[in-house]
Amino acid sequence: MNETQFKYLGALKNEGSDRSAEHLWLKRLPLGFLLVVALPTALAMIYYLVIASPLYVSEARFVVRSPNQQQPSNLGMALQGVGIQSAMNDSFAVHEYVTSRDGLAYAQEAVDVRGKIGRPGADFFVRYPRFGEDDSSEGLYKGYKRFVTVGYEGRTGISTLRVKAFRGEDAQAIANALLSGGEALVNRLNERAARDAVQGAERAEEEARADLVLVRQRLTAFRNTQGYVDPELSARESSAVSSDLLVAIARLKAERDQLQAGAPQSPQLASLNGRITALERQLTAERARMAGAAGSLASSVAGYQQLLVEQEIADKRLAQSTAAVITARNEARRQNLYLERIVNPNLADQPTLPRRWFGIFSVLLSSLLVYSLGWLVYAGIREHKQF
Repeated sequence: MNETQFKYLGALKNEGSDRSAEHLWLKRLPLGFLLVVALPTALAMIYYLVIASPLYVSEARFVVRSPNQQQPSNLGMALQGVGIQSAMNDSFAVHEYVTSRDGLAYAQEAVDVRGKIGRPGADFFVRYPRFGEDDSSEGLYKGYKRFVTVGYEGRTGISTLRVKAFRGEDAQAIANALLSGGEALVNRLNERAARDAVQGAERAEEEARADLVLVRQRLTAFRNTQGYVDPELSARESSAVSSDLLVAIARLKAERDQLQAGAPQSPQLASLNGRITALERQLTAERARMAGAAGSLASSVAGYQQLLVEQEIADKRLAQSTAAVITARNEARRQNLYLERIVNPNLADQPTLPRRWFGIFSVLLSSLLVYSLGWLVYAGIREHKQF
């Protein structure tokens, strides 16, 4: 009799078991984790590894200073350390120019900035015009500011210019154009300051010269009116005449007294008395001419001295104004400010941006942090509801 033998072959394979296990694993993942962590990380990987275009950075360093600029003191360096900048630094004018529409216009004339920051095929999230950005002058300026940055180091006084572009030579060309524009700005500031200084000094010299001419005209009119070239000299001469008259009168009186004592009846006494009287009248006239009478030399001398003082002041003012003009012209011949390049724009041979894996891990960590905070809040709410 034949015996039937059964062999255990194991459980039958279910074709859908693997798929169900996979679906079960996916179901175990919370929907919030997929939306908050997995989806942003996947999008970041797609962008940084597939879409993002490489960016080349050209960097330059410069300083704006004057030849006679003094070094800051210890107090000035301490104030700079707490964020108070020295008023002597003129770099910020160049900073504002580089990031302004005028700086963009100057660079656009030198190089095609519009074409260099809007390369066809580049990342449409970064290039100009990017997604949602219009092709206009204002849009170009907004896009330009994404590619150009300038900073300042307060401790050293050195400014740093960084230009990004999709090609190394494009970034270097834009950086060189912007530095040339900054140098042109500094030269214009020098020319305007020198022109204003020279014009101001020349205007002051013209005013001083006109005042001196006016004083001299008044002095000439005074001499013509008074009839004296030098009233002081006339007063001195009149004083000398009065002194001589006094001496002559005294001599004649002594002679008369001597004659009257020896010969009282002498006929010469009348002659001597007549001469003494004449000399006394002349002395009185000379004294009246010097002071006391209308039109005397005393009043003329006072007015004359006042005019001389005004003339001396006008002469000194003219001399000072002339010296100021010479100084201003000498200062105008030399450059008061200059932009000195410490490091010229480099030609980058490798892209430094974007930092792809750094960006991906940043998105991952940020999303994990957000998810963790959300999960903690959700767990706290559930625990509160159970109680």
